[in-house]
Order: sequence, then C-alpha cells, then structure tokens
Amino acid sequence: MSKRYRFIIVVVVLAICFVFLYPSIRWYFLTPKLDQTRALASRQDIKTYASQTAQLDLQKLIDQAKAGGSLPPELSFLITNAKKYYKDSKTPAPDKWDASAVLGAFNSRQEVLGVIETKYRDSIFSLKDLQKSAVQLGLDLSGGLSIVLQANMAALQDKLTHTITVQDQDDAVNRALDVLNSRIDRFGLTEPVIRRQGTDQIYVEIPGSADPEKINSIIMGRGSLAFHMVDQEATDAFNTYYNAHPTTTFDLDGNLLDPTLVPADVVIRGFYIKDEYGLDEQRKNSSGNPDYIAIKKEVGLDGNHIQSAQVDKNSLDGRPEVTFMLDAEGGDIFYKLTSANINKPMAIVLDDKVKSSAVINSAIRDAVRLTGFGQDEADSIALILRTAALPVELEVVNQQSIGASMGEDTIMQGFYALLGGLGFLLLFMLLYYKGAGINAIIAQVLNFYIMLSILSAFNFTLTMPSIAGFILTIGMATDANVLVFERMKEELRAGKTRKAAVEAGFEKAFWAIMDSNITTFIAALFLSQLGTGPIQGFAVSLAIGLFSSVFTALFVSRLIFDFGTDVMRSKYLSVSWRVR
Repeated sequence: MSKRYRFIIVVVVLAICFVFLYPSIRWYFLTPKLDQTRALASRQDIKTYASQTAQLDLQKLIDQAKAGGSLPPELSFLITNAKKYYKDSKTPAPDKWDASAVLGAFNSRQEVLGVIETKYRDSIFSLKDLQKSAVQLGLDLSGGLSIVLQANMAALQDKLTHTITVQDQDDAVNRALDVLNSRIDRFGLTEPVIRRQGTDQIYVEIPGSADPEKINSIIMGRGSLAFHMVDQEATDAFNTYYNAHPTTTFDLDGNLLDPTLVPADVVIRGFYIKDEYGLDEQRKNSSGNPDYIAIKKEVGLDGNHIQSAQVDKNSLDGRPEVTFMLDAEGGDIFYKLTSANINKPMAIVLDDKVKSSAVINSAIRDAVRLTGFGQDEADSIALILRTAALPVELEVVNQQSIGASMGEDTIMQGFYALLGGLGFLLLFMLLYYKGAGINAIIAQVLNFYIMLSILSAFNFTLTMPSIAGFILTIGMATDANVLVFERMKEELRAGKTRKAAVEAGFEKAFWAIMDSNITTFIAALFLSQLGTGPIQGFAVSLAIGLFSSVFTALFVSRLIFDFGTDVMRSKYLSVSWRVR
C-alpha cells in the first residue's frame, strides 16, 4: 500500500474517531455543570423547571412590551415564530422586532407560553440524548446505588402448567426488565442502567443519591393491571355533573364528596395519556376539564393472565393494532366476559389510571386485538400490557451504595494514574530512543485518542477496571514500539540505510507483536464472556486497546518513519544514543 493511501486511511480513522468522541467532549467539557444537572434530573423535575421558567420569561416579555422596550436576547428565538404567524395571517411584518411586535404576533398568551416552554423542553431533552451518546461513568466513578436481582424460577414453575423451558425463563426475565424500566422511569429516578446479567439475574445501577428503601419498594412492588367494564351511562352522567361543578366534586384526597353520584358497583377513574415529557397526564375533554370514566369495581380480567403483547399492522388499512395473548385460564375468563358484553366499552386500568378504552365487537378467548390507536399510543398500550406486573418474583441478592464524593476522588486518582503512567512511559521512550521516541509519543497519544473514541462509539461504561485496562494497553503498545526500535538498531549496526532499517524493523517485529497481542486478545475475549462486573469492564477496555495499539504501533508509526524518509529526505535514523 502506498504512503498516500495509508495517510488517507489514518486521516479518515482519526476523523471518524472525532465524530465518535465529540458527544463526550461536548457533554463533559462544553456543557455547563448547571445544564448537566438539569439534563440528568427526572422528567417531572424537567417539566417543573421548563414550565416555571417559561412563565417567568413570558412575564418579562409582557413587561417589556408594556414599557415599549426591546425583545430580551434570550427570547430572540420567538422572532422566527412571529415571522411565520405574520406570514400566515398575511399581515405586514413590522420593521423592528421589539417586545410588543413579537408578542402581538401570537393569538394568545398561552400560545407564547407554549412556544417558550417547548424551547426549554427540547433543549434539555437534546442534552439528555447527548449524555446517552457520551462515555458513561460507572458507579465507582459517579457514585450511586447498585442492585443485583435474582429471578425465582421455582416460583415461576409453580405458576406454569407445563415444565419450564429456556424460552419461558428468557421471556420472564426480559418482561421483568421492561417492568423495571417502566417503573423506575415512572418514579422519576435519574438515568438508571438496567440490564440482564447471566440467564436469571438483573443488574440495576442508579447513579447519584438514591433512597435504598424507596428503590426496593419500586422494584419489589407487583403493579396492578386489570380490565374493567365501563358503565357508559354513569360516565356520561358524571362528566355532565363534573363539568358543572368542577371544584365541589372531589375532596383533597380525590374522593367523591357525594358517593351517590354513581351507582354502588361503579368507581370513578381518570383517563391518562402521555404528555410531551413522557409523563402521565390526565386527558382533557371537550370542555377543557379532566376526563373521567366510570368503571365497574369488579375486575373483569387480571393483567397477570397476559403472556405477551405486541403492535401489528392491520392487513386491510395498515393501521396499528395491539395484539396480546392470554394463558388458558385467562382465555376462559375473557371469553365469558366479552361474550356477555358485546358492543360495550371496556377499560384497561393500570395502578388506578385508565390507560385505554375499547368497544368489544365480538367474543374473544385467548388472542385479543385492540384497534383505533395511533402508532405512539399503540406502542404505549403494548408496553403497558407487557409491563403490568412482574412475571417472575425477584429477590435482592446484592445491594451496594457508593457515595458521590468517593466517586469524585476515584475519578481523580484514576485520571492521575493514567496520566502518570502515560507520562513516565513517554518520557522513557523520548530519553532512551531519542527521535524515534517522538514517533512513539505521537503513536501513544493517538492510541489513547482512538481508545476513548471506541469507548464512546459503543456507549461503554468507564470504570476503574476499564482505566486499568487502558493503562495495561498503553504498556503493551510501548512494548510493540520497543520491539520495532530494537530491530531497527540491529539493522543499523549491520550497516543498512535508514529506509532499509525501517522496513526490516517493522517486518521482522511484525509477528512478534501480533503473537503477543493475539494471545492477550484471546484472554480478554474469555474474560469478557465469562467474567462479570469489574472483570468484564477490564476485559472490554483491554480488547479495545489491543486493536488501537496495533493500528498505531504498526500503521501510524510506520507512516511517520516513511514520511521522514521520503518527504523530509532524512538519511539518518535517530533511534539510539550509540547507533545512528
């Protein structure tokens, strides 16, 4: 391969690595700490912040408009919306975009408030996405709470009518993962890490400060999903009354002040949908009031009978529909329920919140199909059906809490260890190998750069064992440089020219370098597959480092030597104090 093509390859690789690493650079070095804190907050906290800040900005805009002042700089983004509104209304745009002109472009104050809040919400959620693309810090660096959960397969076997299979175990653990993701997100905990560990364990990491008792109550709770028949007559009568008396219908705890408003066998529940923040929000009716549904107190079907749920496309019109399967007992119960209530509405209720309502068109036994939704709502309903209750009992087998201050100290110690190890190695190479040492320094810096880029590209978590793997890799990469340089010395002692010594040095050291790296990679591969936790983190970082070190030691370093020979026209090889 010619030097030109090798140079192009190196440039392309470095450019791609920069693209991979840029999210981490933006998040850790270019994003202010305050913005990081906001992005890592719960969705409820983000909603509160965006709403309150938007209200303050709106009031500031109104005050400026009344005083005939200019538009506040932080609200300059409103000009784009204002121009669009003027254009749509075919009204001449003002010559000067002051506060009064911008405010006058909107139809209402609420519309301005919505635009400002959307700006804050989108900004914070974009930072959330950025954080997810950056290198993640493990609990030993960021602090937090870690929990290992064990699935009780014996209890699962007691529920099944057949011998438990590997597929049953996989499905139960995967559904439990969905349940935990849904619960922890609903309770507003900060950026949790929930992943499967082995065949029957689940590992949960919750960075930052967390209350272990609260976490355990979330994880071990069983949830409540059920199907209830809807009393449409009672629903219409109640909503008519509520629209006329919105402030005197419920007490502070949400109970009816007058229980006789609905029949004795009926209970009132709110209808909830997901808002722009992904949080449950009670749906509004045509009058702008919260929407309520009257459902039968008796549970028509318990959600524990659901075995699977997915979103399909209708074969006729292509619209999304939710399909879920019931076990044998649930199929019999549901068949009796639907047979007796054809053309009547039925509600899906999760934790006392109505999530969906559909009309029963025909008797249904084990395969249930729900239609009449958009794609997002269908996905949401399918997730609700899958994550209603834990399909398998979970037991806490290990729980550890790590303080944030300890994490900060560990970060600095690991950072200093990494820089110290790298610095001493580079100093040794520079003093011992002279000009060739500069070559090694450049290769090591690029090696470190590529390792971090790969770590960021695959969204791996950086832990102390991972840092240890990087340090070991740097040592091995230096060993490759030493092998090449010592071979070059032998060739120079034999009287060869610079170009011949460089070519022979790399050719004769190639397989020695490859053998050592291949054997180490095999060991890292086994460690990554058989090990867990810290061992796995060490193995992954070591494997990444092996690839990058071979590339820099044999490809980049060779290109630098060839550049000196063919471009700089250097005739001497500075690789030792005694040999030239």
